[in-house]
Amino acid sequence: MASTRFSPPRIGSKTVRRADLLTHLERMRHATLALVTGSAGYGKTTLLAQWRERCVKAGADVAWLSLSADEADYAAFCATLFMAMQRVGLRAEPELLFEDANPAGMDALVAMLVDGVLDLSKDIYVFIDDYHLVDAPPVHRFMQKLLDQAPGTLHVVIASRVAPPLALSRLRMTNQLAELDSTALPFGMAETRSFVEENLGTGTLHADDLRLIQDVTGGWPSCVQLIVIMLKNRPASLGTLRDLAWRHGDLQTYLSEEVMANLPAELVAFAGALSLFRRFSAPLARHVTGNANAGDLLKRMEDENLLINRIDCDERLAWYRFHPLFGDFLAARLVAADPSGAQGFHLRASRWFAEHGYLAEAVRHASAGGDHEFAATVIESAEPATWSLEYLSPMLHLLERLPEATLVQHQRLLFIACLTVALTTRPGKAAAWLTRLESGDITRDRALTTCIPLIHAAIAFQNDDTPRMLDLLEPLRDVSIDNPFLRYLLAAELCVAYAAAGRYADARRQLDLRPVPPADRDNDMALVVESARVAALLGEGDVREAERLGTPLLARSVNAVGRHSISANICASVLVDAYYELDRIDDARETIANRPGLLRASGPDITIRASLCRARLDLLQVSASVALSFLEGQTAHLHNAGQPRAVAYMLAEQINILMLEGNTARAAELDVLLGELARSHDADQGIRAEIAAVAALARARVLRATQPERALDALCFVKARAEALGRGRLVVLACFLSASVFVELGRVDEAKPLVVQAGEHGARLGLVRTFIDERATTAALFERALAEKWLDDAAAGYVVGLLEKCADSAGFVVANRSSPTRCSGSGSGSGQGQPALTLREREILTLVAQAMSNKRIALALNITLETVKWNLRNVFAKLGVSSRYDAMLWARKNELIE
Repeated sequence: MASTRFSPPRIGSKTVRRADLLTHLERMRHATLALVTGSAGYGKTTLLAQWRERCVKAGADVAWLSLSADEADYAAFCATLFMAMQRVGLRAEPELLFEDANPAGMDALVAMLVDGVLDLSKDIYVFIDDYHLVDAPPVHRFMQKLLDQAPGTLHVVIASRVAPPLALSRLRMTNQLAELDSTALPFGMAETRSFVEENLGTGTLHADDLRLIQDVTGGWPSCVQLIVIMLKNRPASLGTLRDLAWRHGDLQTYLSEEVMANLPAELVAFAGALSLFRRFSAPLARHVTGNANAGDLLKRMEDENLLINRIDCDERLAWYRFHPLFGDFLAARLVAADPSGAQGFHLRASRWFAEHGYLAEAVRHASAGGDHEFAATVIESAEPATWSLEYLSPMLHLLERLPEATLVQHQRLLFIACLTVALTTRPGKAAAWLTRLESGDITRDRALTTCIPLIHAAIAFQNDDTPRMLDLLEPLRDVSIDNPFLRYLLAAELCVAYAAAGRYADARRQLDLRPVPPADRDNDMALVVESARVAALLGEGDVREAERLGTPLLARSVNAVGRHSISANICASVLVDAYYELDRIDDARETIANRPGLLRASGPDITIRASLCRARLDLLQVSASVALSFLEGQTAHLHNAGQPRAVAYMLAEQINILMLEGNTARAAELDVLLGELARSHDADQGIRAEIAAVAALARARVLRATQPERALDALCFVKARAEALGRGRLVVLACFLSASVFVELGRVDEAKPLVVQAGEHGARLGLVRTFIDERATTAALFERALAEKWLDDAAAGYVVGLLEKCADSAGFVVANRSSPTRCSGSGSGSGQGQPALTLREREILTLVAQAMSNKRIALALNITLETVKWNLRNVFAKLGVSSRYDAMLWARKNELIE
């Protein structure tokens, strides 16, 4: 027999180490059985090989057995198992017992194996890969007896695509069973990033692309590998990832050969029909396919890990879904082979969903089946108590196909349509339809007539018209609304309007007065209310509290209603801002990655927060030119969308970057544009009053070097406007910049109280990047404040921490070992004409010189692996080298490291 059958596959240097899974297995090293089950391509064999390597290093004796179809019967299996164990010293000679599958012969064989293990001095680990190939009941009985009688030094590790038919309850109860199933095996985001970067190179793909790969594959290891191969051969194919299932021949071949090849025709046809649905259950499957054995077939698919997951979303009924790529693959095959049959499945499903109260899915499948009239009837006949944000997506698809004459004939449908487009950044269309609605007979439905102002308020929100929102909503503040969806919508809109106007106490009261009951904890509109409250905290400047409440709320929103839901998008936009402000750069980048809706199809505040953070992350981690290019594109998009406040923020951020880069001429040009925009909105109230403040801040940056007195006037205006609107971070920044100008003018006494105010408020709010991003100004002003004791002990401690972070920032270099000064650019020299390296970059170079890997450097400095790689990229760029070795030689030659 080939010796490779008794050796694990080689672990390549570019294989992802499954650290979390290995840690779980390590904790269960004492267990009699470790069972790893999952679909094809989920890395079971690689995981076992990695754990085997650890066991060997720990001093255990390890036997490995890769099964094939030849070991399907009892005698062949037992013979191969004993051959594997003889390689680690087992001295049994049981050949005569292999053919005896009777209980007595099986007992004798088990006893011989157990006695042989007891004669060995070490723990014995027996790894059995591909156990799903075994289909002989005697083999399972033999393994059951072995597990029941195994001594404490014998540990069996099994990898299988299906759960083996073994009675494992006793092992579970005695903590002798370690289990990993298909829910634990997919790559996490960090593992996907690591695998891609190991194979394609660090920095080859943007964080958005990495997140897209994770979202498309769901962490399916083999699929991630196929994508890497595809991108190596055809880098331009990155843009087709969302169509991967039917565009990539290798994936189709893999699914056909590894997943579908051995399935019976009945199961293949059954799975194909269900692939059209985002989720499915046994009753739905019976109705759609007409197969009376639907429940048994679903159970078989689940037992065999047919890329299917159970969704625990309904206590009364078990729901399932396919892995998205597998579902897309099956659906594409079905539609290509039988388009009319696929349409029939959609129509039957729409009736079943409607009858059972799943209205969003009923509308979705009626539209897909071409029955738009039924879809309209379903929505119009729905009880208002069942309305939810789930309607938005199927409603938009329906509205694209439904004649407007039909829409106008259904008044309740028209009401929902107006609400849908008002909530999805199409205020113009919403206003036009609302006029038709108000001229119709909607007045017969008094419950909906009362709530028409909510649609007007949603339109006003998209137009940044805070005064109109308050005029519309405050009369409804004490009105009793039975419909929970509209009741939560009112609370969310009031919260947003009050926060926009700087009335934060009133915003907080919305949840205090109308707390979300436990039963509605995962209601999508209730989650929006909670998200709006967290956004209000951020607007007020309380970054720490926004992060504390927003982090679990985002996780809950993603789990309950999806990663791209409205509540998840609001939370993500809050958290990317909060993480950035708290200097948690990797967390910020991860939060915003592959969320294009935040930048292009969200409300004004969400778009502004996400866009500014995206640009600032690009400035930190990529380059000023990339950040400016992104901002220019956003400026054009938001101008065309009629969002003047958002345009003001984009222009102001460009001015800030241009001033940092020394391009004062272009900054002045944009300042003129921004000034014209501000003058045209000079009388605006509510949230649009920010436009003048944003323009004044940009003007102060442009004038600071040449006309400091005018800069002070502009900053004074910024501070007053920010205080009136309750924008805490803007108040702190205006104080801080004003103080720095006063110091430069020699008016130190006027600067001191402003520095104290900035320091105390910054400490209370948890601000970090607000100061760090001002670069040299922060170091110069705060170092003087500390030296001359302007601050009390609490504020001084906070400032010391800020200065330490400043020294690590990419905006600073270390001129000597104690004094941080401004870096004039990534390629600028120090006084000796050398490239300027930050303190963090020097630390990393020193550890590189000690031959440490990136992972060890991350552990040693208590930073993320991504931060190490990013700093090394900066070092390579500054030094003009392409390798760690060349960077180390340069640093030693120039006496930067020993």
